[in-house]
Amino acid sequence: MATPYPHLLAPLTVGSVTLKNRVLMGSMHVGLEEERGGFEKLAAYFGARARGGVGLMVTGGVAPSRRGWLKPLAAKLTNQREARQHRIVTDAVHTEGGRIALQILHAGRYAYHPASVAPSRVKSPITPFTPFPLTGRGVERTIDQFVRTAELAAQAGYDGVEIMGSEGYLVNQFIARHTNRRKDRWGGPYANRIRFPLEIVRRTRAAVGPDFILIFRLSMIDLVPDGSTWAEVVELAKGLEDAGVSILNTGIGWHEARVPTIATLVPRAAFTWVTAKLKGEVGVPLVTSNRINMPDVAEAVLARGDADMVSMARPLLADPDWVQKAVQGRPEAINTCIACNQACLDHAFRNKRASCLVNPFACHETELVITRAHRPKGVAVVGAGPAGLSAATVAAACGHRVVLFEASAELGGQFQMAMKIPGKSEFAETVRYFRGLLEERGVDVRLSTRATIDDLKAFDEVILATGVVPRPLDLPGADGPNVLSYLDVLRGAEVGQRVAIIGAGGIGFDVAELLLHREPHEPELEDWLAHWGVDRKHSVPGALLTPAPERPDRTVHLCQRRPGKLGRKLGTTTGWIHRAQLKQGGVQMHASCVYHRIDEKGLHVDIDGKPTVLEVDHVVVCAGQLPERSLEQPLRTAGVSVHRIGGADEAAELDAKRAIDQGARLALSL
Repeated sequence: MATPYPHLLAPLTVGSVTLKNRVLMGSMHVGLEEERGGFEKLAAYFGARARGGVGLMVTGGVAPSRRGWLKPLAAKLTNQREARQHRIVTDAVHTEGGRIALQILHAGRYAYHPASVAPSRVKSPITPFTPFPLTGRGVERTIDQFVRTAELAAQAGYDGVEIMGSEGYLVNQFIARHTNRRKDRWGGPYANRIRFPLEIVRRTRAAVGPDFILIFRLSMIDLVPDGSTWAEVVELAKGLEDAGVSILNTGIGWHEARVPTIATLVPRAAFTWVTAKLKGEVGVPLVTSNRINMPDVAEAVLARGDADMVSMARPLLADPDWVQKAVQGRPEAINTCIACNQACLDHAFRNKRASCLVNPFACHETELVITRAHRPKGVAVVGAGPAGLSAATVAAACGHRVVLFEASAELGGQFQMAMKIPGKSEFAETVRYFRGLLEERGVDVRLSTRATIDDLKAFDEVILATGVVPRPLDLPGADGPNVLSYLDVLRGAEVGQRVAIIGAGGIGFDVAELLLHREPHEPELEDWLAHWGVDRKHSVPGALLTPAPERPDRTVHLCQRRPGKLGRKLGTTTGWIHRAQLKQGGVQMHASCVYHRIDEKGLHVDIDGKPTVLEVDHVVVCAGQLPERSLEQPLRTAGVSVHRIGGADEAAELDAKRAIDQGARLALSL
């Protein structure tokens, strides 16, 4: 059958195994690995994605020893009892016609426990413990542990293993001079530093035989000082091929690197050129990765020969049927990963179960199940923002008769605002997805319609997803002509060249970013790489140059009342990026602010106890929100069953993750 994605959906033979397409679900730790009953949940999670058509999946990282744990009591595979637990996962995948590999990950100095080990006694900047240096005997024992875990994975029914050799974990720590200061046969010259990964692969291949898939995730660009040169990357890749790898997967950057690699502001497929440089140097299939989230992007990458497969982790968290929808030629039906990290990586780094902002069912397949209602109800949803869209589509899937009221002419609510911020254009994909789902599930959508009490009395259940309104600023001069709300700015109000922003939460940061660039344009890749200091020529070790961002003309002050770092509540894995962006743009950040008044001179404020006048053309108020609940009490008085979700329920910070999850859970409970 003709397909718009002939390269993506073509089979790929790896040794004696033929994969049905070129999609690899990349490794991602989701937290189920350590939960009670987690293997049953993992079986449902991976089974759903195997059923969705993924060619090959890789599990989250599993340690080969206790010292290799990411954290105490983390997932490991070291004995027969643990291997038997994995059988339910591999059986579920194979029942659905899929294939799955186990990732073997030794954390090294990235471990969050005091017994961590590494090539040398070099502390990581992102973990609290200084590692113990491995002895020569310890190195040999660690290699044996990798091999033993691979053997146990084969016994557990896995089709292969992936050796995690990138992102700054133990294997990568041996490879790079940045972390390997050893003077023995495992350190010093590059040939010594790569002996560790080569021995792991060579001994593993000997142990598991020729037909077992052996993937090595190779750090092709470290993005840290004293990382590998390109010549060294090629040398290691060739050595790995000779040692017996089946596939080379691409790793981009260490976790401590100060270059964003997977966040929303990273251009789609921004790093496939790295993998393309290795084409022709080795004969084994190459996998490329990072910010490939739609079939047309993946097809273009493969069609131009950058790689033989594409790796996607979060996109398959967002939509387990991603591949199936590509096969059907329905990309518009894909629930696109927007690379926000809020429910996946941020959860993982907080020791919480991962999920997905746009798909709250991810990793909850056994708990959040759509079933047809025994008694369908008439359900009114007021507000078509993220919460309302989620509630309406899930309620309709359960068989309820749903009417969605939206006062504006567009779906999306706060997402319509978010997509105007530079680097957040992906939010438009979520609105597109929900628009199709509303139609598919037969929701009666009434745009430009402000619901009245009389309208809503006719329904069995009313869900208020009416969002928020900006909190008014109680300050002399706040009603002056030089004062704007964040909504004014997002809707296109003219703003002067000198601006003070009151409020340094997520909205304040977004508004500052918009004011620096004004248009939410997607930068050209070369400009983006230069902005963050990525050396495309890989002419220096680690491929890291001095960032060269453009400095905007506008002067922006970002102010907060609280002492301490601005943006403290931003995402765990993305907050540093937003702070770096504003710093690069010359934004002046002020904490411990006491506001006095606004007049024609600007904003009168004490900063760290010192009276100051910020001489600005405009003051933009981002000082919080209030829930919009004007319909609630009249409806309750009329005896209507009313529920609040999203910003209408809690307006402290705009939180699409909570809103979409809350909407889905409420709809399932009706």
